[in-house]
Amino acid sequence: MTHASTTRPHPAALPVIATAQLMLVLDDTIANIALPAIAEEFTLAPAALPWVINAYILVFGGLLLLGGKLGDVLGRRRVLVIGLAVFTAASAVAGLGWSGEALITARAIQGLGAAFAAPNLLALIAAAFDDGPARNKALAVYGAMSGLGIVGGVLLGGLLASALGWRSVFLINIPVGVALLIGTRVLAPSPPHRQRVDFPSAIIGTLGLVAMVFAITQASERGWAAPLVLISAFTGIGLLTGFVIMQRTRTQPMLPLGIFHDVSRSVSYVVVLFIGAGLMGTFYLLTLYFQNVAGMGQMLTGLAFLPFSFGVIIASIIGGKLAERLPARLIAATGLVIASGGLFWLAAITPDTAYFPHIAIALFLAALGLGAAFVVLTLTAVRDLPAGTTGVGSSLVNSAQQIGAALGLAVFTAASAAGAAASSQGGALTPTETGTGTAFIVAAALMLAGSVIVGVGVRTPRTPALP
Repeated sequence: MTHASTTRPHPAALPVIATAQLMLVLDDTIANIALPAIAEEFTLAPAALPWVINAYILVFGGLLLLGGKLGDVLGRRRVLVIGLAVFTAASAVAGLGWSGEALITARAIQGLGAAFAAPNLLALIAAAFDDGPARNKALAVYGAMSGLGIVGGVLLGGLLASALGWRSVFLINIPVGVALLIGTRVLAPSPPHRQRVDFPSAIIGTLGLVAMVFAITQASERGWAAPLVLISAFTGIGLLTGFVIMQRTRTQPMLPLGIFHDVSRSVSYVVVLFIGAGLMGTFYLLTLYFQNVAGMGQMLTGLAFLPFSFGVIIASIIGGKLAERLPARLIAATGLVIASGGLFWLAAITPDTAYFPHIAIALFLAALGLGAAFVVLTLTAVRDLPAGTTGVGSSLVNSAQQIGAALGLAVFTAASAAGAAASSQGGALTPTETGTGTAFIVAAALMLAGSVIVGVGVRTPRTPALP
């Protein structure tokens, strides 16, 4: 089981963890704003330009499991420090990049650092804060940073790129990273567990995850039937199947399959994947709508997402409080239904739809529901993990979120394209003229499916409030 902390965490521990999470999530979106300037300076081919983003996502998603396991074996704070140091150094190389190839390589190394840091941030929360109100509050802040980072990346990226040039979107990580490395001294070190890392399993599992993330990211560009996508997907499935078989026969597995014996935890991992798809899919679809349909600029688009940030932040606070009083499945299922309602509302927008109240309120509701469900399901996923598995168990939350985001982009892009094609054949202006409406309907249906899965599968009792 996840043991309660024997000492109170340092008052600065949560701000350090939250700031580190914010920095890592910002890098998921902050570079998007700089892509046109990067392409112009390095004359990158259209096929190469997406790899400024994909290199980070691919390595980050593929190595999360290894990063969590190393935290369990070597100590969570130690691996977190290594991850932050690698991330900060790679940010410097990216900001000083002398070629497109150097920049893409630096982005991949950033992903390596993030993969080592992210699961151990969540594991440190699970280990340092007692189960109950203290952990609920910490995870509420953690969830708020995740939502804030998605939108903040666009706002901060637009501000920095316009004022200081594209290199500043990477160089800004240097002072923040150095400050965080100093701040990690306030985090209590976790003793390493006397177990070895199963490197054959680590290699097979990592390659399997990389292959799957690669297939998903390429599907959004090439289509699901593209030979490269199919080969990568089947390779990933085969490797991950082999990985699971290896874990069943190891005395010290990299991923103890006993983690999945708790049905509530397993369901939480699956639905967190849905939430990752919903969060990133909503962000992606509305970015296209705001810029290509509504004619908004980059900065105005970022400001248009403020209701999204407010929704996630408020939901994180409310979700953490409600988790002390209500069953997890009730909060998560209700949140997903609210999110589905907001997404269905967004499916009806047209080029003439007023931003306020229609789009703003629908966007707020979608974020409110997704944020509440994420906080509560994360609490469920990390509660009562077997001893020595907090890091790898936490990495599964991050992996589900990251793979879900990539999968959401691919699925919703395909749905958007299908909707646009059907609309153009009809000849009339409809909500699905750009495919946005169709994609939002798919997203809403996915959230409804998630609410049913949570309602049936999550049986975790509510966390008792402290007297």
